[in-house]
Amino acid sequence: MITVEHLAKAVGEDKIPILQDIGFQLEPGEFVVLLGASGSGKSTLLRCLALRQKWDRGNFRVDGVDIHKSFWTGRKKIRKEWAYLEQNAELNPNRTALKNVLIGQASQTPLWRMATGMVRSDDYMGAMDELDALGLLDKAKLKTSQLSGGERQRVAIARALVHGAKVILADEPVTGLDPRTAEGVLESLRRLCKETGLTVITVLPLELAERYATRLWVLEDGRIRYDVKGRRLTSQERLKL
Repeated sequence: MITVEHLAKAVGEDKIPILQDIGFQLEPGEFVVLLGASGSGKSTLLRCLALRQKWDRGNFRVDGVDIHKSFWTGRKKIRKEWAYLEQNAELNPNRTALKNVLIGQASQTPLWRMATGMVRSDDYMGAMDELDALGLLDKAKLKTSQLSGGERQRVAIARALVHGAKVILADEPVTGLDPRTAEGVLESLRRLCKETGLTVITVLPLELAERYATRLWVLEDGRIRYDVKGRRLTSQERLKL
């Protein structure tokens, strides 16, 4: 279970509030989509949860562990078990798509594997399966510098899945993908949420959010104004977008 209480974040010398009193509980297997107008705090919330930005205040517990009070152990848990996917995927441009998936992020991979690039055959097959599922089998041996933005994003998603991420935080992960590929990615994530207990918190366009989310958060002025089960939003709720 993930529990957040009173999360707040302000920026700049004038301390302009971006997030104000955010609170929620999440169970394994939920697919949460953040909605809201530009500047409502969606990306900032994802970065705070991924520990990419410091919180000004708030409580953060994962499976009973107080992340902020447990010092390095709590942060290590987040770095290892959570995957944060930005709009521009963080990949090594000099490695192939397959190697990026296999080697993973530094926080997920033993030092010997980072240094040697050696992998087990089972890991190799698992990576190829994920790339195939995301329509990238023919791109596996290409360097990621040769791929489009949408293809690089799919490589990042495959990497998170191969390395057993329990939580995926994704900022507009299907931007730049054609509709069929985007739906394939979201269907895969939704299936994993149901079958493996993967938790996803992401930002998506409204049409896709209403189709794939199990839970919708509508942010306004840094607060969760609506927290509803995945469904078509009412006219009143859409006014906040």
